[in-house]
Amino acid sequence: MACLRALGCYLPARIVANEEIAAMTGADPAWIAQMTGIAERRFAAPDESVEDLGVRAAQDCLNSAGLDAREVGMVIAASGSAERRFPGPAAPIAERLGAAGVPAIDLPMASAGSVFGLALAARLCPSYGNVLVVGAEIMSRVVRFEPAHRDTAILFGDGAGACLVSPDSGFAEVVDSQLGSDGALAGALRLDLDAPLHMEGRAIILHASRKLPRVIADLLERHGRKPAEIAAYLLHQANRNLIDRVAGALGAEPALFFHNLERYGNTSSASLLIALAEWRGAERQPLSQHVALGAFGAGLNWGAILLGPPPPPKLDHKV
Repeated sequence: MACLRALGCYLPARIVANEEIAAMTGADPAWIAQMTGIAERRFAAPDESVEDLGVRAAQDCLNSAGLDAREVGMVIAASGSAERRFPGPAAPIAERLGAAGVPAIDLPMASAGSVFGLALAARLCPSYGNVLVVGAEIMSRVVRFEPAHRDTAILFGDGAGACLVSPDSGFAEVVDSQLGSDGALAGALRLDLDAPLHMEGRAIILHASRKLPRVIADLLERHGRKPAEIAAYLLHQANRNLIDRVAGALGAEPALFFHNLERYGNTSSASLLIALAEWRGAERQPLSQHVALGAFGAGLNWGAILLGPPPPPKLDHKV
């Protein structure tokens, strides 16, 4: 068994509205909002690192769980924008939290990293106990703010999210997951060394709008669930048009799809966990219905996770 026990997030203080991005890229602010659904995003401060953002989100998650970092058995950190080739942020995040010595795994995956990390955590927590999954990105440093790169510059923001996966208790059970990868189009979305982000937008949205609803539908079918029976859908916050396409392909009500894209933009592998943390908010009650998570990103990689109500506590038969 694997359960989601707690969530956390951190958003940098600086708010960057469409008007500011428009001044740098030559794009019209209204056009940005219409094409992407984004009104503003957050940018990290000059002295903030991916690691810093990850630590803040992870600590928020641990505080929510009421746990000390010494009770964490593994840390998984997903980021496609870390400042170094190696080491990645996972081990430094663990050390700064006070969990030095536990295994720390880096997933250098853009956009889909959190869904892969959560799926791995669900498989590994029976052996390692509480697994902390962190998604942290500073995308504002990997795009170029000039007219020639406006199609990517207008999309991205910075932030971090975190979740704690436990083998014994939580507000939701991680029922199952399904992941996929295809390197045939690896070059369509990439971050080369010493180069700005490269994204072939039409190719990416074409494949995402096909593969993401398909993997969600396959996962639901495996568990005898129809899209209309899912209480909420939380997807990687890439683009409002893409989310609407996924809703249409599944035949699910668009109102069931959570959005915070308009406030934060696309925060890559942080976005799913930020969305999940905001969706839950201060809610302390266990999940009562099934919820679907999904993400698509560079690689190409994609995946879906089905959450459900937590199982009832085991009865103690001791006399």
